[in-house]
Amino acid sequence: MEEIDPLVPWIADGPLAPPSEGPLAGLRLAVKDNLDVAGWPTGAGNPVWLAEHALPSRDAEVVARLRRAGALVVGKAHMDELAYSLAGTNIHYGSPRNPLAPGHYTGGSSSGCASAVAGDVADIGLGTDTAGSIRVPAAFTGLYALRPSHARMPSEGMLPLAPTFDVPGLMARDPATLERAALAVLDPPAQETAPLEWLLVPDDLWSEVPAALREAYAPVLSALRSLLKADRTPLFKRPSHWHDAVAAFTTVQAGEAWRLLGPWIASTTPAFAPSIAARFTRASHLTPHDLTPAYEKTTHAGATLRTRLRASVLAIPTSPFPPPLLTEDFPRTRLLRYTTLAPLASAPAITLPIPHDPPLSLTLITQPSTDEPLLALARSLP
Repeated sequence: MEEIDPLVPWIADGPLAPPSEGPLAGLRLAVKDNLDVAGWPTGAGNPVWLAEHALPSRDAEVVARLRRAGALVVGKAHMDELAYSLAGTNIHYGSPRNPLAPGHYTGGSSSGCASAVAGDVADIGLGTDTAGSIRVPAAFTGLYALRPSHARMPSEGMLPLAPTFDVPGLMARDPATLERAALAVLDPPAQETAPLEWLLVPDDLWSEVPAALREAYAPVLSALRSLLKADRTPLFKRPSHWHDAVAAFTTVQAGEAWRLLGPWIASTTPAFAPSIAARFTRASHLTPHDLTPAYEKTTHAGATLRTRLRASVLAIPTSPFPPPLLTEDFPRTRLLRYTTLAPLASAPAITLPIPHDPPLSLTLITQPSTDEPLLALARSLP
């Protein structure tokens, strides 16, 4: 797979001028190519989509808020096709290079945003996250990232994939910039939340991480234990409950993706990468017999997770492995076991880089509407 520059080449008008003042004044913003920027095409990682859709007349609301806060839009960023992948590769355009680990996967689907920020082409990456599409590329490129509580960031002007789980999200090279950008975009919290008291480090989720990698996480986990009381109780009563929740998530995601994008796919028959084509083919065959129990299982899993997250911060690997080489197969299923927990709970998740070569990352997840305390916690860590 060819490694490419992070920004799409079909926009030639130069950066959009920001306001002269604001908390983000002078900071450069890369926007994932499934979010509208007025007057620039939205390609969604697929050349047929790019050719068939008119230029948007207005910014996505999250783009507009960042621009009002002073951010300078420097370009649209490459992405995996229709955001239905976690690898960061694109059969039509290539793979945005990983500046911290050349020759390794950048992760997706917000691959171009991660490549741009990690490579100092931008200071803020604005992407989207359904099943990890902000957090995985941030983890693989050594960035901080926020997947917000569901509905805390506006979705107007964002191409949906699975609205039950879709959110915009942000990445930056440092926690202070991430927090500034998030505070410029977040809507007020919908509910009061309990103060954070507990650190959940569940044995079941950590047991699948190799011992040599677990050692790299020890310093940041020690820092967190100095602030919060630790609890290693397994997150799930049985391993099958964990796997069932992930399987239900992928079924709901597939059903919603086909409901929204299937008519266009059926009418245009665009070429997809084999893995993405296989996901859409599976999605096209789902029936209410498949979807009804899947929705029930995701609802139950989300409620269970939110109960455990009350007054607590769940600490898990963003990925149980570093970014693989581009010459290796991409282990998407292993990733989903970790990346689906926050969307199942509609909960905020912050990704923190861990010193390691190639990159590692820790994710902190807490109760919905607790985005600001979670951002402050991340900023307070050494």
